[in-house]
Amino acid sequence: MKPGIHIGQSAEIEITVTPDMQASFGGGVVHQLFSTSSLIQHLEWAARKIIEPYLEPYEEAMGSHVEVSHLMLTLTGMNVRVKACVHEIRDKKVVCEVEAFNIRGKIARGTITQSIVEKAWLDKKMKEMLLINQLSTQTRTASQSSQLDSGGTLMP
Repeated sequence: MKPGIHIGQSAEIEITVTPDMQASFGGGVVHQLFSTSSLIQHLEWAARKIIEPYLEPYEEAMGSHVEVSHLMLTLTGMNVRVKACVHEIRDKKVVCEVEAFNIRGKIARGTITQSIVEKAWLDKKMKEMLLINQLSTQTRTASQSSQLDSGGTLMP
């Protein structure tokens, strides 16, 4: 990382909760509220805004630990302010304390840890995972094919 990032450094983002940020599972909306998963995405985004200017061209930051409490409901259409503040810098990790607020007050608090990795390492790991996934899919397909009888019916 480039020098300059320091404890206490902060970044903020402001968003309006949209329907795509609602709590949903399996394609169906559970309730028309800001989902915890969308909240965490925005908390991580605020933390990333701090780190980005300090990344070398060969580096990438990736979320490696999340500890967040979702404290209050937020309706679709409400504005949310998200704040991240550097709490700790160690090894190749940056830990940010994060908070989010709507018009009524604090809706979340916690920490987001981002690990700084080399892009070449990340690319290598992604290629390994792609290969593992392809092999797993081939094995699963071959196994399912061997369980069919001559008429194409699945055998017990």
